[in-house]
Parts: sequence; structure tokens; C-alpha cells
Amino acid sequence: MKQLNWQKSSFSGEEANCVEIASADDLLYIRESDDPTAVVTTTPTKLAAWLHSAKAGEFDHFTALKVPTVEIPQHVLEEAVRILGR
Repeated sequence: MKQLNWQKSSFSGEEANCVEIASADDLLYIRESDDPTAVVTTTPTKLAAWLHSAKAGEFDHFTALKVPTVEIPQHVLEEAVRILGR
């Protein structure tokens, strides 16, 4: 892959926890700064459509999904702490 000029939002601080974007050959490359090896590639048109849909609330129903939780018994937690030595 050619050398990409990664940019991040001016709202981002110096910490490694922001989305970065680069462009080359009519494609956009998107990555999370704390894991720069994972790169998503898309086109400007597709990214614009996705952003428009997100702003319009088309993905809001995903936030209502229930994620199952598991109750961990106290003795299991205590054993894990003992093994890890904390």
C-alpha cells in the first residue's frame, strides 16, 4: 500500500483514541488511531451516503438492541482475583 497522509479531526486531542482518514486513488481509508493496522476502505460516495443515513437516524434502532448480561457468582470473581494476584 502506498504511503497515506492520515488526518484526524481538529476536535481530537493528542491521545490515540480517534478516527483517522486518508485518501488515495479515489478511495477513502478509515482507521482507529489506537489500532492503525485495522483499515476500512470505501469511496467518498458511499461514506457520504452512510453519514447522511446516520444523521437521519436510520441506524438508531441498533441502540435499542438488548445485550444479554451474565451474572458472575461472587466466588468466581474472588477466585479470579486470587489467581491474578490482585
